[in-house]
Amino acid sequence: MTDCRSLYVHIPFCRSKCAYCDFNSYAGQGDLIPAYVDALLREAAAWSETAVVGTPDTIYLGGGTPSLLSLAKVERLMAGLRGIFALAGDAEVSLEANPESVDLAYLRGLREMGFNRLSIGVQSFNDRELRLLGRAHDAATAETAYAAARQAGFANVSLDLIFGLPRQRLTQWQRSLKKALSLEPEHVSLYALTVEEETPLARRIAEGGSRAPDEDAQAEMYAWSEEALAVAGYEHYEISNWARPSRRCRHNLTYWWNDPYLGLGAGAHSFLGRCRFANEKRPDVYIERVAGLTPSTAGTSGSLVDPAAMPQVAFIERLDSATALADAMILGLRLTEGIPLKAFGQRFGTDLEGRYAGDIADLSGLGLLEQVDGFLRLTARGRLLANEAFQRFLP
Repeated sequence: MTDCRSLYVHIPFCRSKCAYCDFNSYAGQGDLIPAYVDALLREAAAWSETAVVGTPDTIYLGGGTPSLLSLAKVERLMAGLRGIFALAGDAEVSLEANPESVDLAYLRGLREMGFNRLSIGVQSFNDRELRLLGRAHDAATAETAYAAARQAGFANVSLDLIFGLPRQRLTQWQRSLKKALSLEPEHVSLYALTVEEETPLARRIAEGGSRAPDEDAQAEMYAWSEEALAVAGYEHYEISNWARPSRRCRHNLTYWWNDPYLGLGAGAHSFLGRCRFANEKRPDVYIERVAGLTPSTAGTSGSLVDPAAMPQVAFIERLDSATALADAMILGLRLTEGIPLKAFGQRFGTDLEGRYAGDIADLSGLGLLEQVDGFLRLTARGRLLANEAFQRFLP
C-alpha cells in the first residue's frame, strides 16, 4: 500500500495571466468554477476507493489563484474533502492567495474553515516591478492583505518574492526584502526570475522591449538575501525557502523528501513511489474526463489502482531504479541539510558513496558539495550552481 499523506489541489483560474507565468492557469474561465469544484470532489472520491491515500496531514490549495473561489465554493470543497479523507487533527491546511483577491471577511472565513497557513504572492514591494511582472496588485494592497491575514487570525503566513528582474538593482531588491522582513512573516520564499518560453515576458525580451535577467546580479541578490535572512532569524532549509523555527512548510517537505503525494485537479501532478503522473491540463477537458469516474473505475475498495485506469490522467512515467534514485538525490540536495547518506543508501539498496564516488569527489573539489555529519549537501556556492551539481546524478 502507498501511504500517501499529502494532498495537492490545483485551482487553475486567474483574473489575468502574469507576464512571466507558465503555470497551468487560465484567465477568463471563471464560469467553469462550479463544475470544476464538483469534478475535484468526484476525483477525490474515486481515489478514496483505493489504497493510495492514508491519513493526510497536509493539504495545499495552489494555483492559479485559489482565492478566486468564493467562500461558499471553498467551503463546499473543504467540507467534501474532509468527508472523503480522514484528515489528521493537526494537518497543515494551506492556501495560496493573491493580495488583490482577499479581504478581512474572506480571510476570516478561511480560518473558520480550518485553514491554518496562508501563502501570499507578493512578488515585489515596488510598484514599477509589479507592473513589469503583470501583477494585478500594488505594494499597498500587498501590505493591506498581510495585515488582514493577521487580523483574521493567521499565525502562519508565507510571503513569495521574485528577484533578478530586468534592470533591477541590488538596492531595489534589498528594499523589497527588507519591507517583507519588517512584516515578520513566519516563512519566506524567494525565486530568481526565469524567462519561460511562450510567455509575454519571453516575447518582450525577444523583441528587444526588455532586457533578459542578469545571472550575475541574481547571484549577488541571492547571496545578500541569505545573509539578511540569517541575521533576521530565519532558517534556510531549502534552496528557495526560509522559515522561522518550526515553521517549515510541511507540505513542500513532502516533495523534497521524495515521499508520496496525490494531486487533484487539472494539470495536478502526483507521485506514488515508482510512478509519476499528471492530470489533463485543460479545465474543461478535465471536467469532462472526471465525469466518467466511478468507484469501479478506481478499482475495488482497498486496491492499489494503476493510474492508467483513471480517465483524467494524461501523463504517466514509471521510474526504473536508477531514475528513482536520481530523483531522490536531486530533490534531497535542495534541502540545506542535504541527504543522509546511510539512510538513503538503505532506502535504495546501494552504497551512495561508492556509487557516486567520482561525482562526489569532483563536485567537492569544485566547492559545490560537502559531507557533514553523515549528510551530503550543497555548499553556499553549490546552491548558486545547483543545476550543475544536479546533472551529475542523472542516470
